[in-house]
This record gives sequence, C-alpha cells and structure tokens, in this order.
Amino acid sequence: MSERTNDPIATTQPLPPVGTVPAPEPEGRARRFWSARRIPSALTAFVVLGAAGLLLYDVAAVRAGRPAMQWRKTLADELATRPLDDPWVLAGAAGAVVVGLWLIVLAVTPGLRDVLPMRRDTPGIRAGLDRHAAELALRDRAIEVSGVRSARVAVSRRAAKVRAEAHFREQEEVRGDLEAVLAEGIRHLGLDRPLRLELRLSRLGKG
Repeated sequence: MSERTNDPIATTQPLPPVGTVPAPEPEGRARRFWSARRIPSALTAFVVLGAAGLLLYDVAAVRAGRPAMQWRKTLADELATRPLDDPWVLAGAAGAVVVGLWLIVLAVTPGLRDVLPMRRDTPGIRAGLDRHAAELALRDRAIEVSGVRSARVAVSRRAAKVRAEAHFREQEEVRGDLEAVLAEGIRHLGLDRPLRLELRLSRLGKG
C-alpha cells in the first residue's frame, strides 16, 4: 500500500538545477514614455490663473462699491453688440478652438518621441533607448563593414534609414554584409518594436 505525502515539493515537473534562475515572464508590449510637458502646463496655468485672478478682483471691487474696470465694460459691450458673424468674433472663436485642440492633443498623446521603448524582459522595470544613441550604434556597425566608406543613419519610431557609400568591393556583396550586420544591430538594440531597415547604398563618386 503506497503512502501519500503532503510534501509541497512533490511534483511531476522536473526541478531546475541548483543555482539557476528561471526566466521571467514577459509583461506584454512596452508602452511609450509620457512627457511631463511642463512648459505647456505652466503656460496654461499661468494664463488661467492670471485671467481668473483679474476677474475675481474686479468682481470683488464692484461688490465693494467701486466701478468696474474699463476692459470688462468694453468686453461686455462688444459681446452684447457685435453679431456672431463679425470677423473679430469668428477669429476669436477659431483661436479658442485651435488652442483647445492643441491642449487635447497634448493630453492624449505620450510625447517623448526621442525615447524608444525597450523590451520588458524583467517584471517591474521599464527602459527606453534614446533615438540618437540608436543612430550612433547602428552607424558604428555600418562603418565596420568592409567596403563601407561612410554611413548616415536616421532612426524614427518604426524604421532605421541608412545611407551608405561603398568605395571598393562589389556593391552587392557590401549590401549583403550591411543588411546582415544592421539586422543584427537592430536586434541587439533590444527594442520592443523592432525597426524596419531601409538601406540605400551608393558607389563613391556616383551619388
């Protein structure tokens, strides 16, 4: 008759070797980093605070028996007498709409376009790679390829655009080596969304 055990280590799965650390589970796709946007926030707060403070001061002055400021009288008269199709009214409304749309876009978009999200291989840790650093890393790899005289790299959120010049070797051989080296370099960047490679290779002196 077999004896049943309550040992929590008893399992049908093989245990990992001693001293090894199990690979962490990925946490899904990394999201873009959000910008604090301190300058737009400070400007908006300053304008709203100034306008509200000035209006409250004028209202309090009127309540205290003093006459209203001239700007408020003029504004009230203009709003009461000008028709809705007046050019100044339309211009003011268009300006308010543009400012409102700008603030909405700033509120719903992440910003920080120069920071590329990296893979989240470790739970609880987020990392980003500066776009200029990615350009330098890929350019250095391109320069190391035999036959490449110069290279320029421009990295966007989705693609790495490389323009290189070859000055010896067959151009197709240089292109093949460049594509392989740059593809490996893009993988080593560790980005959450791998960049699409766009390579343009030309012979030195031919443009």
